Amino acid sequence: MDTQVRDETGEGTPRWGERQTAVLEAALSLLVEGGERALTTAGLARRANCSKESIYKWFDDRDGLLAAMVAFQAGKVRAPSAGERPMGREAFRGNLVTFAHDLLDVLAGEVSLAMNRLAIGTASREDARLGRLVLERGRRLIGIRAGALIEAGRSQGFIAYENRDDAFRTLYGLIVQDMHVRLLLGETLGADERDFARRASKAVDRFMHLYGSDAARGQTEETEGN
Repeated sequence: MDTQVRDETGEGTPRWGERQTAVLEAALSLLVEGGERALTTAGLARRANCSKESIYKWFDDRDGLLAAMVAFQAGKVRAPSAGERPMGREAFRGNLVTFAHDLLDVLAGEVSLAMNRLAIGTASREDARLGRLVLERGRRLIGIRAGALIEAGRSQGFIAYENRDDAFRTLYGLIVQDMHVRLLLGETLGADERDFARRASKAVDRFMHLYGSDAARGQTEETEGN
């Protein structure tokens, strides 16, 4: 895909122009409405009001389009990081909360649910490409970006851990809990459970309690007590 570029983290998260974004949004809506069978080049060209030639130029083939769709959806989960620049503790916590809120929003959305249900339903096939793409271009890219944020927090002394992957899995579990599985099985969340701002903040506070350095943990507990 000649339109793919790397984001500011350098981790290969793709970004697209306005026309490519419109095509990806149209492709995701077709997937939600009719599953993978509805995702034909002709149907997508009609929905996105573009030519089939443009779709092939931008995404190469069907696998390229599916990979772009998964990465585009995963890209909606932000994990802002200051990189090597100094970052205050509250800014770090705020970035974690942004990540947590975005993750809940995306996983609870109809696009993510449709994509994951389809990936699960086709997982037993020999060519179960969608499941592999969801792991490689979805969960893995989210983990890379969140891992960079977690690493930035450790480098500035806000948290401490022995294994970054373990720390990320803990953060992910605190945020998502069993919500995604329940939604995939058709359960509807109550109003309190849909308060993603509260859930995100609470998950991050728990993460900071588990992994925060002594000074950072003391500040977190003081904030919670007020």
